[in-house]
Amino acid sequence: MLPSKDVALICGASHPDPFAVLGLHFTAAGQAELRCFLPGARHVTVLNAHGTPCADLQERHPAGFYEGTVTLAPGAAYQLRVTWSTGQQATLHDPYRFPLLLGDMDAWLLGEGSHLRPFEVLGAHPGTQLGVTGTRFAVWAPNATRVSVVGDFNLWDGRRHPMRLRRECGVWELFLPDVAPGAHYKYEVRGPGGDVLPLRADPYALQSELRPATASVVGQLPRTVPADTTRQRANALDAPMSIYEVHLGSWRRMPQDGNRWLNWDELADTLVPYAEDMGFTHLELLPVSEHPFDGSWGYQPVGLYAPTARFGDAAGFGRLVARCHAAGIGLILDWVPAHFPSDAHGLANFDGTHLYEYADPREGFHVDWNTLIYNLGRTEVRNFLVGNALYWLERFGVDGLRVDAVASMLYRDYSRKAGEWVPNVFGGRENLEAIAFLKRLNEVVGVERPQAVTLAEESTAYPAVSRPTYAGGLGFHYKWNMGWMHDTLAYMARDPIYRQHHQGEMTFSLVYAFNENFVLPVSHDEVVHGKGSLLTKMPGDRWQQLANVRAYLGYMWGHPGKKLLFMGCEFAQEREWNHDQSLDWHLLDNPAHAGVQQLVRDLNHLYRATPALYRQDFVSEGFEWIDHNDHQHSVLSFIRWANAQSSFVVVVCNFTPSVWTDYRIGVPRPGGYREVLNTDAARYGGSGVIALTAPANTSSTSWQGQPQSLVLTLPPLSTVFLEWIA
Repeated sequence: MLPSKDVALICGASHPDPFAVLGLHFTAAGQAELRCFLPGARHVTVLNAHGTPCADLQERHPAGFYEGTVTLAPGAAYQLRVTWSTGQQATLHDPYRFPLLLGDMDAWLLGEGSHLRPFEVLGAHPGTQLGVTGTRFAVWAPNATRVSVVGDFNLWDGRRHPMRLRRECGVWELFLPDVAPGAHYKYEVRGPGGDVLPLRADPYALQSELRPATASVVGQLPRTVPADTTRQRANALDAPMSIYEVHLGSWRRMPQDGNRWLNWDELADTLVPYAEDMGFTHLELLPVSEHPFDGSWGYQPVGLYAPTARFGDAAGFGRLVARCHAAGIGLILDWVPAHFPSDAHGLANFDGTHLYEYADPREGFHVDWNTLIYNLGRTEVRNFLVGNALYWLERFGVDGLRVDAVASMLYRDYSRKAGEWVPNVFGGRENLEAIAFLKRLNEVVGVERPQAVTLAEESTAYPAVSRPTYAGGLGFHYKWNMGWMHDTLAYMARDPIYRQHHQGEMTFSLVYAFNENFVLPVSHDEVVHGKGSLLTKMPGDRWQQLANVRAYLGYMWGHPGKKLLFMGCEFAQEREWNHDQSLDWHLLDNPAHAGVQQLVRDLNHLYRATPALYRQDFVSEGFEWIDHNDHQHSVLSFIRWANAQSSFVVVVCNFTPSVWTDYRIGVPRPGGYREVLNTDAARYGGSGVIALTAPANTSSTSWQGQPQSLVLTLPPLSTVFLEWIA
């Protein structure tokens, strides 16, 4: 007979080692004893592998503890026929007859924090054990004194299915027969002090319930998407990259259907063809990992491994990625390893200790966002995040990850006053653990998924963000040029009469343009929180505002660096972005807004067809000023070169509403030139002033350091692209 103390601990859901008690055990004399805990059971019969009754178990405790001697050999298969207090009968497999789930190597790698793909062994995975179909559960909670799986399959009762602790790695595991994909579950955790914590969602859940519900959902691990050299070429540094940044919940909604979101398949049917028609090479989605609060736009994720249920199941997201690739469009995900929310069902204080976050709030709490900071000094936490990056890249085939808020990770004093932060071991402000993590992340991605890219949102002067780790860099492929965005938007917001005094705001970026592999962003952060839309940032009447937008976009597409444009900017959305509403697509009924959209479409197609505009984005040989000193006219002119200076494009910008006639610029080659794009064209809503009325030949008059020159008519508030035709 089992000691009463053990019986009481099982019935009270506080036994530290349920596998030592429950299931089939043998006495020193070789007698087989079987024990089970089935709250609500009235009678329990043991069936052998042939389904023949071999013993009736006796009730040992009224809470539902049964035990008895049986005629079973070690390792024998058996089932339990249970008569419930309701009179109903059920035949069950006993979860406590199954052997260890984690292999020795997996357990060792998890304990070391070096398992490249922890998502393959942690979380909930449907499958078979000993020929029985069910789901294996595994969760890292090394400081818990007991962890149970609870769900809609066991009345959310933490007494019924306590897990086994693998002490070598701090992982609790259990195989539950007959639990199938679609089942809802969480973990009930008893902390080191014996207190039962709020139910926890699975950190490795592959699916989640739709908010405000918070349960994890058993899902199938997606198959690995094979590596694709086509995508590797499309993501290369010398390839065109024009990114359309999208918040899926507000790109388009269904007002005729309760203002609901589009699902993954509807997005595949509408967003993908739209991006393809507009000529964008990539989509970048604001975070799609599960998050409880719509107003965080996904930047406060709880379920890093679960595509949000707002748009359907994980398989639907996979179909969206596949549709993107079928259309020749890459998909980049916003990814958030910088912080996480403190929701009770999430990672905070997960096992009753500061498991995922730093314990000291001076290290572990973001005052700006009221969120917690991952303890990147802990190998298991780094493993959780690096594994998550590989999960999205390999299992869904996404093209890249844009890493959010990198600056907040790099510096321990980020947005903190003196005395509110903890220096590193050398007394400095750099977060050495975060730096090591980012390098590790980029190295793993480079080795395991070389077709993919990583992009850093990094707003400081931290050096070599987009340089290889072997050269002392962080290893990102690209860095957002936040300085370019802020400087140029500040310039464009000025009345044109004052721009002549601030021309450096448009040219300063070329001082450092080749220090990093830059993406030029006009992102979601610039059209929200009272900043207004891109259109309303511009001065003047509505015509001038639209003309300013067109000229600015032309300059952006001509400037070295990859391009990123937030949704709505491509047709000059009037109101500030609201995450709860669809974009104002009705504006396209207005020819002026349709004209801006047509301009972006044409800019993209010109860009992709013109190697000079992208092939040498990150080396100084790809750019040459013609003149950046004409402050009086607020005119900029420059050359973009393709490789080996074999072909080039001339770009001329006029940031005043005046038409400058007989305006001479220097050009590098003799022969004919033609206008290939003019943002002031009538088809875009402009005034229709033409820079070159027909292909024009150069004059031998040297000008602005160039051997040849052209005389142009510069349209008002415009950017003009000129092509050399020899």
